[in-house]
Amino acid sequence: MSFLNPLMIAVAVIVFGAALTAYLMMNKRRSAAITATGLGMTGTPRRAAMRRHLPYALFLAALPLLLLALARPQATINVPRIAGTVMLVFDVSNSMAADDVKPSRLAAAQAAGTSFVQAQPDTVDIGVVAFGQGALMTQKPTNTHDDAVNAIKRLQPGGGTSLGQAILASLSAIVGKPVNLPEEGAPPQDLGYWGSATIVLFSDGEETGGPDVESAALLAADAGVRIETVGIGTPDGATVEVDGYQMATALNEEMLTAISGTTGGTYHRGQDAASLNEISQSIDLKITAREEQAELTGLLGGAALLLLTIGGLLMARWHGRIV
Repeated sequence: MSFLNPLMIAVAVIVFGAALTAYLMMNKRRSAAITATGLGMTGTPRRAAMRRHLPYALFLAALPLLLLALARPQATINVPRIAGTVMLVFDVSNSMAADDVKPSRLAAAQAAGTSFVQAQPDTVDIGVVAFGQGALMTQKPTNTHDDAVNAIKRLQPGGGTSLGQAILASLSAIVGKPVNLPEEGAPPQDLGYWGSATIVLFSDGEETGGPDVESAALLAADAGVRIETVGIGTPDGATVEVDGYQMATALNEEMLTAISGTTGGTYHRGQDAASLNEISQSIDLKITAREEQAELTGLLGGAALLLLTIGGLLMARWHGRIV
């Protein structure tokens, strides 16, 4: 604990010592006067002593608290907060145009992602990655959340699906350098540890090719990055038209569950826009603690005021006066 006005500590000690000495001397003279007159206080000795001394004891206890409050004490406390980096990763492949989740898979994911962004404090940096056959960071991590929302609104469906590429692009945004899977027989890339980062992947889980998904998820796990997967679609699926052809598409929950499980994350299934919105709000983010200086002036002043109030009420009730 530290004090902004440490001189008041000495003042508090001196004033409290003087007040306590004065009260003891006054009480001693009063007791002597009562004894000389042969009078005594009514009630049992213990009860009479409590009524006599308790209000003054509360007043005396309040005095140093008030003076210490003027010294403006400060304490360093750990303040918990949600913090870190979140990459929102959206599948924008052709299959995301399916309407088995209304109004469409991609539109529902966009609504859920927007709701998620708007619910986060500015201590969370949010980035956006769009992926089809390739992956592109459309918004680098930022605490200006309106930029992330605008990036989400610009997403359009088209192309194939590479979940592995999506994970690698997200890791690249988190660590600030290109991330690739190692060549066969080579050691994995050292990314450092990013335990405060989370990837939230919105996808139907259909994979049409690209870097190995399991290897990419293991690379994220080694870096301490948790992947939360959100399934967009239904197991029964739907059909979408691509270049004049009808293409069947269905939710691959097994793939999404495996991705999240590899990194210690959780798979969430969304049936419609409303349930997706609820899921996005339930995703666990990292809780960290930051040391902050908290001034205790108000706390000490409030405690002193409480003691003075109680002492005054007892004085009025027992003796019919405040002083």
